[in-house]
Amino acid sequence: MPNPGKMIKLRMKIIRKNLQVPNTRGKMMIEEKEMAEPPVLMERGRGVVELVLNRPRVINTLNLEMIRLLKQGLDTALADAGCRLLLLRGAGARGFCAGGDLKALAQSVREKSWDRDVQFFQEEYALDLAIHRFPKPVVALAEGITMGGGLGLAAGADLVVATEGTRLAMPETGIGFFPDVGATGWLFAKCPPGYPEYLALTGRELEGAAGVRVGLATHLVRAAKMPEVLEALREVANNLPPVKEAAVRQLREALAPWGEPTISPQPDLDAWVARHFAGKTSVRKILDSLSACRDASTLCAEALGQLQTRSPTALVLTLSLLRRHQGRPLEEVLAGEARAAAWMIAHPDYLEGIRARLLDRDQQPRWQPPSLEEVRLEPEL
Repeated sequence: MPNPGKMIKLRMKIIRKNLQVPNTRGKMMIEEKEMAEPPVLMERGRGVVELVLNRPRVINTLNLEMIRLLKQGLDTALADAGCRLLLLRGAGARGFCAGGDLKALAQSVREKSWDRDVQFFQEEYALDLAIHRFPKPVVALAEGITMGGGLGLAAGADLVVATEGTRLAMPETGIGFFPDVGATGWLFAKCPPGYPEYLALTGRELEGAAGVRVGLATHLVRAAKMPEVLEALREVANNLPPVKEAAVRQLREALAPWGEPTISPQPDLDAWVARHFAGKTSVRKILDSLSACRDASTLCAEALGQLQTRSPTALVLTLSLLRRHQGRPLEEVLAGEARAAAWMIAHPDYLEGIRARLLDRDQQPRWQPPSLEEVRLEPEL
């Protein structure tokens, strides 16, 4: 028989919850503040230019205006003879950058304005290349969510600082797209064997320590220490040597006191990833390998489950790009990805993936075609 006292307390709790008035005024003030400020802030100090992604309500997702402002910021830092360091960071507590503004990109596709999306990708890739080739040291503070296009920005930095709250991933195959922003090339330069295929195909999310271990970040510091790290970088900037390699070495020394001393190696996991993913020439071979594994059944089952929820077309395209772009110059990689992006945004899986994952959020995408065997890529891809 129910306890009357407990029932009364439960009802009172529900009533209090229902009587709570949402703080709409506070939310409106935050939105008005964001609208009043540019989506990218440029802050200049002695020897340093800081570019701050400033759309915290949407985890600093990138739109074309932000891409152009970031490029202007790079140009300013390059032209400033007194600038010895470029810092990239994100506003807000949720993350550095969650990638491109997929809702806006999807809207363009719905309106059959593919040229708008193509323009976005072209300028985004040009920005990423400019960061990779920047002649002055670049440091990215990758706090919180750093995924997709956000990881693309960080990937070009000389030093990437992560925390225990960092989440790194290239999750695009889950929305009917592929890991772009140069990832089908630079993953091989950064990660141990098998990880480029594993991370790109499954969209596996890595915490800060794991990100450092596999090469997606260079430093791990405690989140509580990040304000001190930022101040240390600002203080050292003006005294950095003009030669980039020497400046990066000095920056590493400046970050050393805050770095976590040890990140444990995981040779068994590395061997598993290499065995099932490295060098594979078809997605079917990866699935067959995982299905037959006996050494790490939980890992294999998890990876199989992840792959089976992804767009078959996106998986086939992703592995094709990885095989083609391994070891190639970044310029060639980005040109190939630009062609693939223009093709993929016109494919039905792109809109369907965004609908299922981000808009309706039913997590039930209806991929076309539904199987790997039916996928047909264009010859030029």
